[in-house]
Amino acid sequence: MHYQGKAHKVGDHIDTDAIIPARFLVTTDPVKLGENCMSGLEPDWVSRVRKGDIMVAGRNFGCGSSREHAPVAILGAGIPVVIAHSFARIFYRNSFNMGLLLLEVGDQADKIHDGDQLDIDAAAGTIRNVTTGDSIAVLPLPSSMAEILDKGGLVPYVRERLHSQAAR
Repeated sequence: MHYQGKAHKVGDHIDTDAIIPARFLVTTDPVKLGENCMSGLEPDWVSRVRKGDIMVAGRNFGCGSSREHAPVAILGAGIPVVIAHSFARIFYRNSFNMGLLLLEVGDQADKIHDGDQLDIDAAAGTIRNVTTGDSIAVLPLPSSMAEILDKGGLVPYVRERLHSQAAR
């Protein structure tokens, strides 16, 4: 799992209502949700994002309600991975279930600035800041989690496993 993109930095304690405000929860369409990603923080935030860019957050990212729409909105905005100091636990699990990679790096998140170009090798456990030359080591993704992400989330993963079992 290899990612390259521009860093979009957000702060500490960004809750799920900032990620995708409740007024946009009338759909589960990732594209529609992505169009409004982070609009609770800044209405035009998503207009700066290009497909493949990377969100970088501070402490406790994804706190608040447990809505699954939040990681779907991030994915719908074209962001495949979020790096943060730390994540709210239920957001962490929901994100992997929805197919969004999260990398928790503690204080190392401070080494990344808005606009930096990043190169991430999740399998090797490395984040390289191409702009500054800094490297951040993270725990390599367990193969079981990588497999869920490769399938696009928990539901497609389980669906494929059940289908392969039924075919035997």
